[in-house]
Amino acid sequence: MTEIDSEAADVIESYRKRKERLVPLILGGLAIVLLVVGIFFVVLWFTGDSPPVLPGFLASKTPTQTVTHTPLPPTATPTVTLTLAPTLTPTPSGPTVYIVEPGDTLSSIAEKFGVEIVLLMALNNITDPNQLFVNTEITIPELSAQLPTKTPLPENLYPGQKIEYQIQPGDTLETIAAEFNSTAEAIAELNEIEDPNSIGVGQIILVPVNIATPTPTFTPVAGEATATTGS
Repeated sequence: MTEIDSEAADVIESYRKRKERLVPLILGGLAIVLLVVGIFFVVLWFTGDSPPVLPGFLASKTPTQTVTHTPLPPTATPTVTLTLAPTLTPTPSGPTVYIVEPGDTLSSIAEKFGVEIVLLMALNNITDPNQLFVNTEITIPELSAQLPTKTPLPENLYPGQKIEYQIQPGDTLETIAAEFNSTAEAIAELNEIEDPNSIGVGQIILVPVNIATPTPTFTPVAGEATATTGS
């Protein structure tokens, strides 16, 4: 090989080596440029007004919206209004029958049932409250029962005519005598009443009428004997 050929070979070898060194540098620089350009476009892509849609294999799954159950407001329970039952008015009990027991008197029976002794006598046709026998049936009237209205005496009674009278609470021989224009002495004598204080409520006596001059109604004073209940 000549000297010229040797120099030419050196030049070619030197060029080849230089080229081999430049290729990696060029490729590296190109890679850097592509990376920078790629980053720029990616940033521009995601910060734009309309973000790009990624390919299906890159896109992440959008979570399915879970429906949250909102509980309904509690239904108002209707308030039950209690209707009060009507108050029953006690119905007065009708007449009842009582059997006389040992130790009973007409006044004690009347007090026990809260009725008037004269009402017991009128309802049971008792003329003498002191004659009450054991095991006798006594009709007890209802509490609202009233004594029958007295039959007014005829106006044309002749003097000395005798009428039956049932002694009422508070009666005395004097008040009875004043009511029928009689005298206490005549009433006591006719009914064989030895003690004027012994007359009892409900007792039936005979009264001779119109045998005395009418006098103002006598009003009993304190301490004067009045009719008492039989015992």
